[in-house]
Amino acid sequence: MGTRLKLVVAYDGAPFAGWQSQKNGQAVQDHLERAFAVVLGEKIRVHGAGRTDAGVHARGQTAHVELPRHSLDPMQWVAALNTSLDSRIRVLRCRYMPSSFHARFSARGKTYRYRIWNDRILPPLEVGRAWQIARPLHLGTMVAEADAFVGRHDFSSFTANRGQVEQDTHRKIDAVQVRQRGRCITVEVSGEGFLYKMVRLMVGALVRVGWEPARVGEISLRLREPERASANSRLVAPADGLILIRVRY
Repeated sequence: MGTRLKLVVAYDGAPFAGWQSQKNGQAVQDHLERAFAVVLGEKIRVHGAGRTDAGVHARGQTAHVELPRHSLDPMQWVAALNTSLDSRIRVLRCRYMPSSFHARFSARGKTYRYRIWNDRILPPLEVGRAWQIARPLHLGTMVAEADAFVGRHDFSSFTANRGQVEQDTHRKIDAVQVRQRGRCITVEVSGEGFLYKMVRLMVGALVRVGWEPARVGEISLRLREPERASANSRLVAPADGLILIRVRY
């Protein structure tokens, strides 16, 4: 058995500075690395499947580490790490993998879920878990327009500048599902990969057509002719409604 350990991690993103390690040491990656240091007595690097921004949550973030030695079985690792972690971060399961496995480069796709609370009153237990929109949304229009995202497109009008130029802004989306249960509308997006803030901009575009069905066709136009998209057409959904559900391998 090798020494490469795969972890599936869940966290409440509200108190942390996103996934990727930060100088202030308050990213989820930083907390995991400190937990490993407590157990092993030395620092090792945790590699994630991808970044989540500050405020974004995860139910199925994936990471891996290369251990200096094989010392515990997977269930022992789960218990040992969770004992040292902030209670808002939890390792759900661990598994030893071949050395060829990489949390990021072996991934074949991801699924995100965005939660919208469509009511004038936001229940206290939904604070930090959903985007409250008091204005009525036309669900049928959102469902119909979501199909425009499916397939391979240029998503350059559905990304933000993170300080570096993306060499390729084409991404393949496998499915977008819009559902409503009570006052909660969920938008679930599955695809091979995502640009910076891409899901939040996709949700923002769906909300715009939900507000004003007359905007039907706007999403298709932005995908077909991204250079014509104006700044006024870009609505970024807040981070706290977004959850990374799973990474597919």
